[in-house]
Amino acid sequence: MTKTEHASFTIDRVLAAPPALVWSAWATREGKDRWFATSDGLTLEKRAFDFRVGGTEIATGRWTNGTVSEFEATYADIVPEKRIVYSYVMHINGTKISVSLATVEFSTEGAGTRLRITEQGAFLDGYDDNGSREAGTRELVETLARSLA
Repeated sequence: MTKTEHASFTIDRVLAAPPALVWSAWATREGKDRWFATSDGLTLEKRAFDFRVGGTEIATGRWTNGTVSEFEATYADIVPEKRIVYSYVMHINGTKISVSLATVEFSTEGAGTRLRITEQGAFLDGYDDNGSREAGTRELVETLARSLA
C-alpha cells in the first residue's frame, strides 16, 4: 500500500523559566537528555546529538513490549534563543512511519518563555496517527517543563 496522510498542529505554552534556560534545554546534549527520550519503559539504544545547521540528532530506543522506535533529525535553521527548524523521520520496528518538519520558537513572556512548536507531518502507508504525535509532543513539553523546575 502506498498512501500518505498530511497533518499539522501547533503547541503554544508559557514555561516558568527564562529563555536562555529553555534554549539550553533544546540546544545542549545535557539539557535535552533531561527531557527527551527519557520515557518510562524506554531503554535508549543509540543517541547522537550534533546541534548545528546541517547537524543530526538520533534517538533509538526499545520499549518494554519490544517495539523499537527511531527518531532521526536534521537541523535546517538555528537562530540562538529564537528559533530551531528541523526535519525528522520516525521509524517503528524498522518501518518508516512519518516524515515531519518542526519549528520551535522561543520568546520572552514576563519572567518566563513562550514556547511555540509547529509540526507538519506526512504519515506514510497506513500510519495515520497525527493525534498520538500531537499528544506525544504535548507530553514532551510537559516533561521539558518539569525538567526546568
